[in-house]
Amino acid sequence: MTYWQGKSVIVTGGHGFLGTHVTAKLAELGAVVFKPSHADYDLTRLEDIERMYKDTAGAEIVLHLAARVGGIGANREHPGSFFYDNLMMGVQLMHQACRRGIPKFVAVGTVCSYPKHTPVPFHEDDLWNGYPEGTNAPYGLAKKMMLVQSKGYREEYGFNSIFLLPVNLYGPGDNFSPASSHVVPALIKKCVDALAARDDEIVVWGDGSSTREFLYVADAAEGILLAAEKYDESEPVNLGTGSEISIRDLVYLIAAETGFEGKIVWDASQPNGQPRRSLDTLRAEEKFGFKARTSLLDGLRETIGWYRRSTAAALWPVSSRFLVSCSPTSGQCPCAGAARKGGPYRDRRDLREPGGEVPPGHPTIANHLVKRPSMRPVGRTLMRKVHGNRHIFRPPAG
Repeated sequence: MTYWQGKSVIVTGGHGFLGTHVTAKLAELGAVVFKPSHADYDLTRLEDIERMYKDTAGAEIVLHLAARVGGIGANREHPGSFFYDNLMMGVQLMHQACRRGIPKFVAVGTVCSYPKHTPVPFHEDDLWNGYPEGTNAPYGLAKKMMLVQSKGYREEYGFNSIFLLPVNLYGPGDNFSPASSHVVPALIKKCVDALAARDDEIVVWGDGSSTREFLYVADAAEGILLAAEKYDESEPVNLGTGSEISIRDLVYLIAAETGFEGKIVWDASQPNGQPRRSLDTLRAEEKFGFKARTSLLDGLRETIGWYRRSTAAALWPVSSRFLVSCSPTSGQCPCAGAARKGGPYRDRRDLREPGGEVPPGHPTIANHLVKRPSMRPVGRTLMRKVHGNRHIFRPPAG
């Protein structure tokens, strides 16, 4: 029997990006999980928090993942509400958990709490040695108050709570909204959408000089659950990989992995954010055995694949079948002979990823088409230009 078997766990933010990965893992481990939705419980309101705890009487652990969060643009636009919402959620959730005698509270903070000019790698002991970078300060400070509360409540009430500091997360299921996404999903969307629209350039904020560290979301979920199980101190703990990459290098890496070969335009009138971010991850390894396992390249490939599949699903219903024709415009297309005859595709995956099931008589089309696709919807027709050859996919008549 695992530590989590049968354990009653409240996961705030359980329907969100990080929360879906954490709750899926908890379910695998046999926990009984409650995920309060925003529609049912507004966790900035005391009465809703009290009602949530009443509805989950007997809960043994609270994993507080919920946050109002976004990229640089969203932080600049909503500093007041980011501060208020995150502060009220954290302070009230922890206080009410303490009042009710819930055995453990896991507060998930943010790397944005660190001072702007923290020496690299960021060590937990440097957390109070300055003011956070301006665009992130309201959000970062609101989250950091849970660390103050955690220590104070342990000293006065003996309440068992811990405070974790994950670095920037990314992965399948991330937020790809242009208005509020973080840098990795924003760049993936820019590159993939530019290919779809046949745009020959993308615009990136800043000058590319700042550095960031990125933690794959499945690794973050593992780290949080290890800490919840094995760590019982109020000293903060970083969760990360311990490696950094410049935004410039990240942009070119994502461009290469998506197949975007156009121009990168740097908008230096927009902020870079904090100059550098990279964490010292030794405490997490020593205290509860966490070490990230997913490389940035592998994680990016998984995330890009997920985004392409999700956008393809929006274009094509699951039950759709398509006919394909090929019009070589330069040289001979490897799939031209079979493609000109047309043929039904049994699964939309055949049109978007290597390894999809290829119909009989079409042994090379699927893998050929996804090498460097450039897509543009034309009514119910989708055209892809591959190595100078135009492939047109149409739903069959009827």
